[in-house]
Amino acid sequence: MKSIMRLFTLIHGLMAVLFTCATLMLIAIAARIGMTVFASEWDQASALLIIEALGLLAGAVVALQIAETIVEEEVIRAADVSAPTRVRRFVSRFLVVVVVALAIEGLVATFKALHQDPTQLGYAAALVASTALLLASWGVFVHLNRSAEELEPEAMAEAKREDKKVQ
Repeated sequence: MKSIMRLFTLIHGLMAVLFTCATLMLIAIAARIGMTVFASEWDQASALLIIEALGLLAGAVVALQIAETIVEEEVIRAADVSAPTRVRRFVSRFLVVVVVALAIEGLVATFKALHQDPTQLGYAAALVASTALLLASWGVFVHLNRSAEELEPEAMAEAKREDKKVQ
């Protein structure tokens, strides 16, 4: 069983490396867009390209945070994500990044729709509304999960001990 768990740790580490590679590629693409805009005429089209680059950077942040979460939770801590405390912390780390990235993407989509194709504004609004719904759902999850955590105070103490492995 230990060899299977080591295999899972190795696979998680590989996934973290691939997420980090995707992050670096997104950063490079955004930088290339930025350099192109910097060298060209600064007009409305340039502003839209910069907004697109911001969207790519938001995606890069998500990919990097996912890589960091995988490394900390699955490789360093080798944490079991079955206790309510661990589930809340794991999901919260992931969702905070996703919500921020989706909000940025919603802004990017709104700007692009306003300046390029107003018929796409409904899709941008739907993205912003779904992001708000995801944020509200996350709040409900955290609220309900805290009640479950109170039933298992030892799980919270164990999670705090695991935090020392990362520091």
